Amino acid sequence: MKLHELESTRQQKNRVGRGMSSGSGKTSGRGQKGQKARSKVRVGFEGGQTPLFQRLPKRGFTNVNRKEYAIVNLEALNAFDEGTEVTPELLKESGVVKDMKSGIKVLGRGAIEKKLTVKAHKFSTAAKEAIEAVGGKTEVI
Repeated sequence: MKLHELESTRQQKNRVGRGMSSGSGKTSGRGQKGQKARSKVRVGFEGGQTPLFQRLPKRGFTNVNRKEYAIVNLEALNAFDEGTEVTPELLKESGVVKDMKSGIKVLGRGAIEKKLTVKAHKFSTAAKEAIEAVGGKTEVI
C-alpha cells in the first residue's frame, strides 16, 4: 500500500456557493428569499412570538460584589502538628483548600485536639471559641 492508494473514510463536506456547476451554487441550497435564506436569526427568536426568556417571571438579583470564601472546618485542622502556624498558603500547599477564592473562613464543624495558631480571613464564633478553648490562637488577616 502506498500513500496515494489510501482512501479516506471521512466524507467530504459539500462546499456551497462555488459556482452553478457544483450543484450548490448561487443560492447555496437555501432557496430564494425568506427567513431561512438569510445568514442569521437572533438567538432565542421565535418568529415574532414573545420569546420564552421574556415570558418567564424575573426574580432576585445577582450581587456582582459578592465575596465567596473557601471553607475550612475544625476537623481538617487536626491534620497539622501541634504548635503549627496555619496560614492560607499552608492550607493550599497541603491540599486542604483547592481554591482560595476571596479568602478563607474557618467554621466550627468537628472538634480540634491540637494547639494551633490559625490565620484566616474570617472565623465563625464557634470555631474561634473552640480553637481558643484548646489553647490555640486565632488571627484575622
